[in-house]
Amino acid sequence: MTILRNDRTVPPGREVPDATVARLPVYLRALNALAEAGTPTCSSVDLAAAAGVNPAKLRKDLSHLGSYGTRGVGYDVEHLRHEVARAIGQTQDWDVVIVGVGHLGTALSSYQGFSTRGIRIVALVDADPTRIGTTVAGLEVEPVDRLPAIVAERGIRIAVVATPGAAAQEVADVLVAAGVTSILNFAPAHLEVPNGVDVRKVDLSIELQILAYHQQRRADETEATA
Repeated sequence: MTILRNDRTVPPGREVPDATVARLPVYLRALNALAEAGTPTCSSVDLAAAAGVNPAKLRKDLSHLGSYGTRGVGYDVEHLRHEVARAIGQTQDWDVVIVGVGHLGTALSSYQGFSTRGIRIVALVDADPTRIGTTVAGLEVEPVDRLPAIVAERGIRIAVVATPGAAAQEVADVLVAAGVTSILNFAPAHLEVPNGVDVRKVDLSIELQILAYHQQRRADETEATA
């Protein structure tokens, strides 16, 4: 996910590589586990092992945020946890709107793990008249023509698109025009957005197809050696 930066953590003008951004939440999860276990300090080797990466990669990733380790001592777990959390925008809550309240949108809106990661689902929007006015996860589903007002009234900058593919681009256009600058796209469609707007695409079917590819490779290798 695209990092939401705090200039005190990431120096102005320093761009953090996307690959590093993708690993920061993994480091934070490992740091949270260490903190909960009462571990005050950890080495780069220990933290890398907990995160499932090699130590050199971890040290390079953290160098993009600043230097928080002490030679011979390692990292202060609480301090590093705070700095990583701040870098990825988890020291404050971010209000999010979900557009599309079908099976996937309903499941996302009901997921309890978002609240522990600084994400707060505050609005649900759908175009289906049978869903409008219903309550999902404690929120009333609002009509799609209210979307610009919802974004403006609540200062929303992050949105989830869980609509059918044919509707996704139009929804994205409305979101961007209303001021949204980060979109998580679950719709089976490529979204065109202007510079300054970040889009992360999640396609569950493609992920499963990739796993199926690897499974087929294993089957082929087994057959070849039989």
